[in-house]
Amino acid sequence: MASAPSPYGDYQNEIYAGGMSGVPPRFPMTFAELEARARAAMDPSVFSYVAGGAGEEHTQNANVAAFRRWGLMPRMLVGAAERDLSVGLFGLSLPSPLFMAPIGVLGVCAQDGQGDLAAARAAARTGVPMTASTLSAAPLEEVAAGFGGTPGFFQLYTPTDRELAESLVHRAESAGFAAITVTLDTWVTGWRPRDLAIGNLLPMRGRVLANYMGDPVFRSRLARPPEEDPVAAVLHWAQIFGNPLTWEDLPWLRSLTSLPLVVKGLCHPDDVRRARDGGVDGVYCSNHGGRQADGGLPALDALPGVVEAAEGLPVLFDSGVRSGADVVKALALGATAVGVGRPCAYGAALGGTDGVEHVLRSLLAEADLLMAVDGYRSPAELTPDALRRVP
Repeated sequence: MASAPSPYGDYQNEIYAGGMSGVPPRFPMTFAELEARARAAMDPSVFSYVAGGAGEEHTQNANVAAFRRWGLMPRMLVGAAERDLSVGLFGLSLPSPLFMAPIGVLGVCAQDGQGDLAAARAAARTGVPMTASTLSAAPLEEVAAGFGGTPGFFQLYTPTDRELAESLVHRAESAGFAAITVTLDTWVTGWRPRDLAIGNLLPMRGRVLANYMGDPVFRSRLARPPEEDPVAAVLHWAQIFGNPLTWEDLPWLRSLTSLPLVVKGLCHPDDVRRARDGGVDGVYCSNHGGRQADGGLPALDALPGVVEAAEGLPVLFDSGVRSGADVVKALALGATAVGVGRPCAYGAALGGTDGVEHVLRSLLAEADLLMAVDGYRSPAELTPDALRRVP
């Protein structure tokens, strides 16, 4: 896509124009209201799964609070009437640095049970790439078909069955995904009291296992097809889901695909350097939104060290992003692209494709307008020097 002056801030003009005609916005304008309305709309067990974090949720809350410790320094008289938010990533020219982070239960967040497809259509409408999760209510091929001209990424939970892992990756290649993101921090489920209190692990109910149930390798491991014995299929999934990967597995992962390979969950600079030396094409700084381990550092605090250790490799980031201001701050700390998670799930719950589109356009509009007001014309101008610590 050719770069052009950013149109994202125009979204507020659409909203104000609607208000002049007596049409208020259909969806909330703040994360707090978005979450509150989604909670009322979602099945309680699904909301608990999405909103909850590990342990006492200190890390989850710290992810959000970490953004408040940084303030953007305004610069005046720089002529920021036009902004260009486009970025380059893996040889792609993207219209903005925003992408949708993988959400394993996105499908069941939407009222029709097709949140993955809703997000894919929102990607097509907005140009914001979606990272489709292995845990999906729709097969990856159907999700990719909804992207239109927008690139998409496939997130792999690496099973212990290597042939199955290879099958999933090759299917993603054939479906047209532009990169493979391997999640490293979820080979075992973290301690999540909200889900434990109601005995609820959503994948064990078989609702987000479409990529497995339709996979020829997975099906070949079953005595009977999943349609005939769904319980046995789910139990087999539980047995092979989590693979505690080691550095010795990295060459094998690298050999699976010619697509760009991204490793997700890196926060320690030593891990970043080792992954870089192992031939990955990008690193993904994330603590899984605080869902996997409590008592850790906010991912944002780890980001500068990850960027330095990456030595020019693209650095993707998520965890705690709730606003356009958060996106701008993550870019200033060195992220190449910034992922948003829970807000998209809540948007899907409230309005399917329209709800996800609203979330994405709101984030981009706020980021664009913030850059306009504070005098930053492009992500390249957002450097650590643009930030100051807030007491």
